[in-house]
Amino acid sequence: MFRQTAFGIALSALVLASGLTTVPKPNYLSTNTSTRNKLLSLFSSQVAISTPTFKTTELEKSVFDEINRYRASKGLPKLTINANITRQARIHSQNMAKGKTPFSHQGFERRVKAIPIRYNSAAENVAFNRGYSNPVDKAVTGWINSPGHLKNLKGNYNLTGIGVATNNQGEVYLTQMFFRTR
Repeated sequence: MFRQTAFGIALSALVLASGLTTVPKPNYLSTNTSTRNKLLSLFSSQVAISTPTFKTTELEKSVFDEINRYRASKGLPKLTINANITRQARIHSQNMAKGKTPFSHQGFERRVKAIPIRYNSAAENVAFNRGYSNPVDKAVTGWINSPGHLKNLKGNYNLTGIGVATNNQGEVYLTQMFFRTR
């Protein structure tokens, strides 16, 4: 996807991993990471890409606000942010941004178990994008337009945690975890 800017052409890419709900599938990779990397490599070799700097905590708050606005517009109760959930979501986004783990839901069960909360159900949405001035809007819009992610956004959850991480290539990784407490 290309978009024209005042300074030329910029690459914009949005990749979503299918929303993951309570029972993760072992070794499940919802988006082919090598395909994503090949596409980015192809576009990167043809276009100069600027790498904007984002304040990740501001992006996290923006995701939280946008999701709660969406839920309210559908008559759903707002989610409450939880620091323990946010910590695990941040770690996952940071690990993906650093290349320590693939862009995926890999380790979802481990992340859930690391959070000291008694829960009935849990889910996770992840997104990756590059080249957008508003990466949160692109990720949330992508989640809303994806049936698996939308199911999580509209799910019977009361707690959430959001983690955003960036890297030197201008890639933005977003993880949102959802919990229904007992």
